[in-house]
Amino acid sequence: MPDKIELIATVLFAIAIVHTFSVPYFARKAHQGGPHSGLWHAFSEVEAVFGLWAAVLIIFMGVTGGLDSAVKYMDSRNFTEPLFVFAIMVVAASRPILVMVGTTVRYLAQVVPLHTSIATFLLTLTLVPLAGSFITEPAAMTLAALLLKRSFFDHSSHTRFKYMTVGVLFVNISIGGVLTSYAAPPVLMVSGTFGWDTVYMASHFGWKAAIAVLINAGVLTFLMRNELLAAGEHACEQTRNDSESRRPLPRIVILIHLAFLASIVVFAHHPAVFIGLMMLFVGYCTAYEHYQDKLMIKEALMVAFFLAGLIVLGGLQQWWLQDLLAGLSPDLLYWGATALTAITDNAALTYLGSLVEGTNEVWRYMLVAGAVTGGGLTVIANAPNPAGFSILKSCFPDEAISPKYLFLAALIPTLVAAAMFLLPVQLLGNTGL
Repeated sequence: MPDKIELIATVLFAIAIVHTFSVPYFARKAHQGGPHSGLWHAFSEVEAVFGLWAAVLIIFMGVTGGLDSAVKYMDSRNFTEPLFVFAIMVVAASRPILVMVGTTVRYLAQVVPLHTSIATFLLTLTLVPLAGSFITEPAAMTLAALLLKRSFFDHSSHTRFKYMTVGVLFVNISIGGVLTSYAAPPVLMVSGTFGWDTVYMASHFGWKAAIAVLINAGVLTFLMRNELLAAGEHACEQTRNDSESRRPLPRIVILIHLAFLASIVVFAHHPAVFIGLMMLFVGYCTAYEHYQDKLMIKEALMVAFFLAGLIVLGGLQQWWLQDLLAGLSPDLLYWGATALTAITDNAALTYLGSLVEGTNEVWRYMLVAGAVTGGGLTVIANAPNPAGFSILKSCFPDEAISPKYLFLAALIPTLVAAAMFLLPVQLLGNTGL
């Protein structure tokens, strides 16, 4: 039976989920003005939701069990992931990195036998998410979201187009990181326990994910081709104007930024190292600010706050999640993991699943496949999602992305991913993948 703190944590976790889905309501209240518009605006910041309710939990623990118990629980949590997302967002969103990635995408777009704007959109939703398997998913999400915002979202008023794009982006980022064993948080949580290396991930998950990414992006690109052509013309004109008015970037500056990005990825599991690197990076950017845009420190901090709150609240959900996972057959586990991911964090879900004893390879495959499949359904389903949300929300009405419309937009891409991850398993039967 759960104790009092676990029950309170589960209630607050449920309230935080309801709050997340209520963000558009609070955003509308904030835009109506009035004496409490500031409070409504604070409630409409989805990045603050889980941090807010996690603070309520810690206060409750301190009042009922003493300050020492609350501090002890906080000390028992691992906040490496929020800190890493904070650091990688700041570096990946810097102007030299964006210029380098944008130039690469535009160069490849000229090679692809399609209109440049259509090819750029297609590559942004395929190449960048798959690159997340090497530069980590949070970095890929930051780069893809910024490229989409500057090239298309800022030049389009079609909300339906934006929701469909965000749905595909979130799903493709979630499944695009499974080509390796270190880049996707839900894979990283279990790779050591299950003995899965990069070769295993590429052969069992990676090629299926790559096909699903291509299908999702290809279908959306075809459906939105007219919108892309219109938005692309405005984007090209703005790019030319920006190039003429901004100081060109020396290659050495881009190389230094790439070195910082690569170093933070290499030391992703060592907070003392990558936070130190990020501070050095901020100092370098300050010294050469004429080559920089404003660093995304506030946005990155808010995303880290969101993930930290999710860790604090999610850490006390084991009493019901682990037993639920252990009682499911492999087929039910896949769909159960996909659904549970939408209301939890897929990394937490796979971690709890890794603690279940006596599981076979098919059960483990279904757990991880389901977790990454459902990673695009909500903003809380996958660690990089809040980063994309934070970057793109200003392009939507009331500066809020509706959780309902996000879920609907991500549903078909999620089913495409499910078809790829499930069909080979069904064909192979009990041969152990």
